[in-house]
Amino acid sequence: MSATYNYEVVEHWGLGPQGRPMGGVVPGVAADARGRVFVARRHPPALLVYDRDGVYLGTWGADLLGNPHLLWVDGEDQVYAADTDNHTIRCFNPQGELVHTWGTPGVPGAPDQPFNQPTKAMRGPSGDLYVADGYGQFRIHRFAAAGELLHSWGSGGTGPGQFALPHSLWVDRDERVWAVDRENNRIQRFDSEGRYLDEWTDLVTPMDLFITSDNTVYIVEAPSRVSIFNLEGHLLARWGEDGSAPGQFADSPHSIWVDEEGSLYIGEVATLHDRVQKFRRV
Repeated sequence: MSATYNYEVVEHWGLGPQGRPMGGVVPGVAADARGRVFVARRHPPALLVYDRDGVYLGTWGADLLGNPHLLWVDGEDQVYAADTDNHTIRCFNPQGELVHTWGTPGVPGAPDQPFNQPTKAMRGPSGDLYVADGYGQFRIHRFAAAGELLHSWGSGGTGPGQFALPHSLWVDRDERVWAVDRENNRIQRFDSEGRYLDEWTDLVTPMDLFITSDNTVYIVEAPSRVSIFNLEGHLLARWGEDGSAPGQFADSPHSIWVDEEGSLYIGEVATLHDRVQKFRRV
């Protein structure tokens, strides 16, 4: 591992006396500017809230969510949860109150229309909302800040602009959309209108990504790898696949977030134990 990107695992994060076992599969993790860490639990569905030290703070959305997947937090500390079972995107304010829902709860969209088991949502610098729509179809949707669907793109396949599974996405400062095409082992990049730009293929089953304010790209890959690139695609560090990680992945790292202190949070969807591991940069 590069000396520039050294990390140490924070043992048993979230599971100590003031913590709380996740209690189920945890496909998503994200953190806000206040130091709170949000963990999406599949069943029973909820968002578990911890502080950065792993102290359990509370539970959100237990009466609303059906199967929360990947998460994103905006600059106002609002939490966006893609819900695969309810076919919705839910937005919670910093107090944990539901403030907006995209999609019709429990009703999948028509072919190519929002949503059929969406996987992640994120706003771009323009304020537009982009959604990977993900398990049930092969689409990316873009909504205006006011909520109007502007356009959608994508189809099934292996060519440019096609997807086998758009599992996650990220919108960078230039409003480019990075679409994690999991089963095609690549990330495709598009402009805000959905025009194909290029793709990264030095990946194995990419699951999720995070781009920091200094344009460092963190990608988590199954079954057991983290890759760190610069914005031009140069590999800076890679660890996990050969036992070189500061912590071991039991099965499949599924989500990743980098907090304001530079620590990594990686959610695992595992057969041995479901957990979020925290890695502190040293």
